Amino acid sequence: MRYDLVIFDNDGVLVDSEPLSNTILAGYLTELGHPTSYEDSLRDYMGAAVHRVHDLILERSGERLPADFDEVFHGRVFAAFERELKPVDGALEVLEELGADGVAYCLASSGSHERIRVGHRKTGLDKYFDEGRVFSSQDVGRGKPAPDLFLHAAERMGVAPGKCVVVEDSPLGVRAALAAGMDVYGFTAMTPAERLEGATELFGDLRELIGLLA
Repeated sequence: MRYDLVIFDNDGVLVDSEPLSNTILAGYLTELGHPTSYEDSLRDYMGAAVHRVHDLILERSGERLPADFDEVFHGRVFAAFERELKPVDGALEVLEELGADGVAYCLASSGSHERIRVGHRKTGLDKYFDEGRVFSSQDVGRGKPAPDLFLHAAERMGVAPGKCVVVEDSPLGVRAALAAGMDVYGFTAMTPAERLEGATELFGDLRELIGLLA
């Protein structure tokens, strides 16, 4: 194994949540008077913590989102998760194999701890992630593309950054991993390869990951 720790992004890498959450986000922003397409949402917000939505809307429009924006948005997302969320194809198999091989892994997500847990309970991923393996942007001052979250995860797992590899599907996540001094494998199932510039490796099927890590 080339690395001592595999750090997974969550949304779009382990749970197939990006189409659901970005459809909801685009619709809600449009409803609030900030016209946003699904493609706009993927481009601007995929892989980011929700504070980025507030920051960009304020920067572009000079208007603040409603005080209850996060609560309403997450409520809609959680309801959609309960109805429709599935694990990314191959995720359960990859985690099962890493566990069987004794490979250390964790996740570092821009999503809140509540969002992560709701998704994991629905998809069965909670079996593979106890509390000690789950890190959220809530745990640090700055989310992706800052390196803070990945550095926090590595420190808590007791592994030097240079011995970690990050599995990411967003440009913001790739930038964060590189800033943390980590290799990063870009998952291209939803994101065009050219948007993951700088990634150490690129792959399109999660099952390929085991071979890449060898």
